[in-house]
Order: sequence, then C-alpha cells, then structure tokens
Amino acid sequence: MEMAISFRHSSFKPSSINPNPKYPFPTQLSGLSLSPLSSFNSKTSCLKVRSRNLIEPVKCSVSEAAQVAIEKRSHLKRRSDIRNIAIVAHVDHGKTTLVDAMLRQSKVFRDNQFIQERVMDSNDLERERGITILSKNTSITYKDTKINIIDTPGHSDFGGEVERILNMVEGVLLVVDSVEGPMPQTRFVLKKALEFGLAVVVVVNKIDRPSARPDFVINSTFELFIELNATDEQCDFQAIYASGIKGKAGLAPDNLAEDLGPLFESIIRCIPGPHIDKDGALQMLATNIEYDEHKGRIAIGRLHAGVLQKGMEVRVCTSEDSCRFGRISELFVYEKFSRTPAERVEAGDICAVCGIEDIQIGETIADKASGKPLPAIKVEEPTVKMAFSINTSPFVGREGKYVTSRNLRDRLYRELERNLAMRVEDGETADTFIVSGRGTLHITILIENMRREGYEFMVGPPKVINKKVDDKLLEPYEIATVEVPEEHMGAVVELLGRRRGQMIDMQGVGSEGTTLLKYKIPTRGLLGLRNAILTASRGTAILNTIFDSYGPWAGDIITRDLGSLVAFEDGSSTSYALASSQERGQMFIGPGVEVYKGQIVGIHQRPGDLSLNICKKKAATNVRSNKEQTVVLDTPLDYSLDDCIEYIQEDELVEVTPSSIRMCKNPKFAAAKKSRMKLGNLWAPEEDEQKKLLFKIKWAEPEISKLD
Repeated sequence: MEMAISFRHSSFKPSSINPNPKYPFPTQLSGLSLSPLSSFNSKTSCLKVRSRNLIEPVKCSVSEAAQVAIEKRSHLKRRSDIRNIAIVAHVDHGKTTLVDAMLRQSKVFRDNQFIQERVMDSNDLERERGITILSKNTSITYKDTKINIIDTPGHSDFGGEVERILNMVEGVLLVVDSVEGPMPQTRFVLKKALEFGLAVVVVVNKIDRPSARPDFVINSTFELFIELNATDEQCDFQAIYASGIKGKAGLAPDNLAEDLGPLFESIIRCIPGPHIDKDGALQMLATNIEYDEHKGRIAIGRLHAGVLQKGMEVRVCTSEDSCRFGRISELFVYEKFSRTPAERVEAGDICAVCGIEDIQIGETIADKASGKPLPAIKVEEPTVKMAFSINTSPFVGREGKYVTSRNLRDRLYRELERNLAMRVEDGETADTFIVSGRGTLHITILIENMRREGYEFMVGPPKVINKKVDDKLLEPYEIATVEVPEEHMGAVVELLGRRRGQMIDMQGVGSEGTTLLKYKIPTRGLLGLRNAILTASRGTAILNTIFDSYGPWAGDIITRDLGSLVAFEDGSSTSYALASSQERGQMFIGPGVEVYKGQIVGIHQRPGDLSLNICKKKAATNVRSNKEQTVVLDTPLDYSLDDCIEYIQEDELVEVTPSSIRMCKNPKFAAAKKSRMKLGNLWAPEEDEQKKLLFKIKWAEPEISKLD
C-alpha cells in the first residue's frame, strides 16, 4: 500500500505528528507512518507513506542533515563515542533538576550516597537564590558513549555565560515548561543555538503539571523556530516529554517510560558527534576559567583539532600577531561528577588545562610550531551601568576588610577575566569606577560576591546605556512578559503603561485563571519595576525580561512617586523618636540602631524628602505621676540588596559592607543643591535688574568651578 500526500510547508506544524512508542523515532500522521521531514523542499513537499507493517526504524533527520552539511564543508572525521551538549532554557523551566535525574540514572553516585537537590548549583549564592549563575561541566556514560553536559543559566542577565559555551557543543537540549511554553530567554538561547548551526532536541519538561498543554507548547516552539529563520532540517526537531523531578521521559505526553531512556536515546541519535581533525595542528579555545589554590588558573574548553598531552609545549595565541609560549603541567577530563587526571586528550573532548598562569577566556592553545588562533568569542554589549566608589560614610572601615580604591579597582578588573559580558571603566574621580552589565541582577550578583569577600564600598543607582545614531538619541528596549492573575491585571497594565510600555500580546495561560501580558518597554521603565509589580499584584505576578533592541528615546519616566525619610543627626535610634516618626511613613530600622546624618531610614508618605530626628530621647523629669507610656512600633521594612538598588534615585547611594546594607543621600548632590540655593539668593540692592543678573553670573562661575 503506497500513497502520496502534498501540502504547503508553511501550514505544517509538528504537533500534528505524534511519535510512535513502538519504534525509536519514526513519525505518524493520521495513523500512517511518514518518512523523515528532511526530504521536504521549502514550498511544496511530497511524502511517500507506507503501511505501519512495512516501517523500519529510522535515524533522526537532524543528525543526518547536520552530518551531511558539515562533511560538505570539510573532510573531517566524526567521533561516535562522544556527544557534547548544552542544556538551555528560560529560568525555572527545570534544567538543573533534569541534570540531577540524568546523573542519578547514569549511576554517577552510589546507591547509598546522599545527594542534595540541584547538585550542579554548587555556588552558595545559587543555592540561596534558586537560580543558576555560572555554567558548569559534567559528564555521564550511556551505552559506551560519553555525554559531556554543560548546565547553563536561564536568566537573561547571564546570557553571556550561554553565548560563550555554545562553541563547545554540537547540540542543545532546549527545555520548555509544559504550561508556560517558550519564554523570552527561550527565544534568546534558541536564536544563538541556531546561529551556531547546532542540532536541537526539544524537551517539554514538567509534563506532570495538572494544567500541562503539550500540544500548545510544541506548536509555539515550532512557530519560534520559523520566526528565527531556522532551516527545514532544524525545524524537524525531535520532541521529548519529560518530568525532571520524577526522572521519567517519553515520546508521547501520555506514555512516559519509567526512566530517562528515551531522552538518552534521542541525544545519541539526534545530536551528532564532534567532527574533528585528529591529525591536524593542535587547537583548543579557552571558554571558561577556574582558579585553584594549588594548581592556579585552569582553562576549560573543547579540543577542536590535534592531540593534547601532559607536559606538552604549546603556543598561546590571542591573534595571529600576538602569541606566547607555555607548557601543560596537568591535564584533566570530566568523568561523571568530577575532574579526572589524564595523560592524553584527543580532539572532540572537553578538557581542563593547568600550567598557563596568564591564560584568558577567548585565547587559543595551539601547536607550538604551526598553531593558529581560533575565532574569538563574541558576546552582546551591556545595557545597564552603575557607579562603584569607596565608602565615604562615617561608619567606614568598621565592618569591611578591603576599603581602599586600589582594592576596589583590582577586584573589579579581576572580574573581567571570566565575566565576558561585563565592562569596567574608570570614573570621573580616582575612587569611582563605572561597571556595565546585561542588567541590574548581573551587577547585583557581583556586588553580593564582593560583599561576602570582605569588600566595603558604595554603589549608585542603575542607569541605562544610551546610543546616538545620526544625532538621534536611542535607548535600549526590552520585551517584558508578566504572568498575573486576572483580578490584578488592571493594576499591572496601568503600572506598565505609566512606564512607557507598549502591549504586544495578551493571552490566557492554562486553566488557572492566569493572564500572560507581553510588553515592549524601555529598560529605564524596568528599573524598580519588580517590587512595584509585586505590590500591585499582592505578590502573585511573575516578571521576565529580555533585551530586544535600541529604539527612540521614550520621554521622561517617573519610577518613584514618594520621597525618603532621612536621619537628622548621628546617634542611636530610640523607640520614643520612632513612635512619632512612623506617622510620616514606613521605617527601615528599629530601635537601638546606629545611624548617621544623611542616612535613609524610611519611605516618606508624600513626594519629597523629610529630615527626622530619630535619636531624640524622652526628657527625664522628677514628677512621679508622669506615667511611662507603652509604645507600639510597626515592623520595619527589611530591604535586601536588590530592593535597595531598585529603590534609590539619582541623588542616593547604597552603602555595602560584609555585615550591613544601608542607603544614604549622596553628599555631592547635597553640596551642589546647597550651592545652587546660595547662588539663587545673591542680590545687589542698589542695582537694576540687568546688573543683578550680571552679578549672579559673575559669582556663579567660581562657585561652580569649586563644585567640579
């Protein structure tokens, strides 16, 4: 029995094709089995369909297409015993949990060994925040095939981590939530993977959620492939349905196996092995840098060509004109969950190299005689900047170990060695530095790490990095998606509208009464938005953002309506003073806390700042009938580092120490304001109006020069 089916390629959606559990990877349409989709042309396709009894297991079309394309470009050999993959997804879609299940089922750990949840998130900060910040390597073995796995961050602020590791792999597992579907960061990581020409396996995770909608997710993912101009072969992706927390996967949402076997099989079949030049000159690109107290700097990367041996003399190249020589003292490969010493590594594998003390990310370890550098790693430019300066408050040096500008400068420039998406520049003064990053969170993580290392410093409010093109001012815009219950949707829409947001899309999500709002909004409008949205939605909204493009200046945006309550003098706060102060707004501190003049101690209930004396004590009297009154104080607001950075305005600073986080008014702005008031009061009683103006201008110039 044989028949032909013709249809337009643009109308084809993979949701109409359900995998056949009986065979590894054939597809079905209306009960009939189809040949792989790699035979489609771009407009009209014709498929030969045979009865199910005559079908034979076929290989994944993605791997065949990728193999043919690569072999046409060059005569390289393929290693069939290794697969290099990266797991990419939007934040909280279950990447790290899925890696946990893969490690457990590949017998990386003993049966009686205690394994903590999200074992790949080894950093303390990652565990506290529940997010992946740094990309990490591990490996498993499945049916004599070594699978090198790289777990990547899902937050858009750490997109640089994803960009630099994609040249180490031949394919990616694109993990998508079974309810939310493709989100902003999903689009970003998929776009980068397609640009590198990588094979993609789509994993619909959390399929056990009650409101899961796998058909919608597959359709949306396919549409995303089309939007990103994917090839026909890339659009023919393999879909796997999984529950990472239960460790189950299958080829159909209602037919999961008892383990992740179908996922491992799809990795082996659909992701090609590395194509290498085994006999060529040595080439390895340093993609990541780690530091060990005993071994020094450790360069991590994939060996693209040749063979690397322990004790080998090599050339380290930044460009063809800039090269130096070094020696490999130790060599490691990733076996299971640890680094294992190796004497020799062949092309195609991921390894770690010791012995080159000054190696940087993006440099090439090449053959000593005839080595040439590989193309450098390119990442997208930062969009937000913040000013770092030494601590100038009266409490300086009480809690921190490193307080000088030299300490601050060394630490910031050291961060550039492994954080490619960050930039550091010297500021207007010797003790000020401008740090630029992908977003506020990107820089906040650096601040938190420095604080835990014993640094004490001050940071200013985040500002966007604008561009001028053809004398037109452009600012960065981002795509913001907000999941919010229907009853709070009005307040959220009003808030986004005030911040110059333009609604792109609005749709219902699942059966939980949740609405998904999609906005294009200036990055300036996002500063301080997270707390405002949580307040407007009573803590139920979820905000996600991703950089979109530069666009015209959107106009003035008011990010904060209320002023600050500022301490009037140095001293220790008292219950007596706080009882009357809390009537003016919400307080940040309780009784018995040391404060200094200019420190922000609360939020004013009206616009404009208000100075308060929160150190005032009750006057002592000898009248015994003066009964002590019971003072009832409100619970002070507990602001985290992220909250403080979102709160402050242009004339305010955040003081960061290992033990405390305080906010204060910027003394430079206070001096400038005082000087302006002084200049405005200058007058000459016996002169006419024109002479008064000349008098002001004459005396304003030296005053302004003093400020500068």
